[in-house]
Amino acid sequence: MKTAVYPGSFDPITNGHLDVIIRAANVFDKLVVAVLNNANKRPIFTVEERVEFIRESVPKMPSCEIIVTSFDGLLADFAQETGATTVVKGLRAMSDFEYEFQQALANRKMNHRLDTVFLMTSEKYMYLSSSLVREIGRHGGDISDFVPLKIQKRVLEKLSK
Repeated sequence: MKTAVYPGSFDPITNGHLDVIIRAANVFDKLVVAVLNNANKRPIFTVEERVEFIRESVPKMPSCEIIVTSFDGLLADFAQETGATTVVKGLRAMSDFEYEFQQALANRKMNHRLDTVFLMTSEKYMYLSSSLVREIGRHGGDISDFVPLKIQKRVLEKLSK
């Protein structure tokens, strides 16, 4: 069984994240979508909310078991704990690549069995980020094209507070 981990802040999950999840699920037998509990970031949504949003948004994939969870600490350690041999990262632009490449090399150094696969985002989501969704939502803008339908109302409610 080929297991991969797709880590991220997902604050909140966007349609771009969902696109990467669905595409990765077509490649791997098991995909662990892992919400990073990062003390250095100041997320708008709690870890529990982010996990719940992802669980509600991800469709059932008959060819892949998708597990949504959270983690603290090093990705290389978490991947080993879950049996993942691959990290999935979505890339929007070349500017993403430099940072992600550095992270991939560090993860490989810490866990020599861990490879990273980069999936280019679909062109319709190249501009999309969680921070853009938060900014638009805070000002009462329409986020319907940016986040999964099932969570839009709750995302807007929290952002408008």
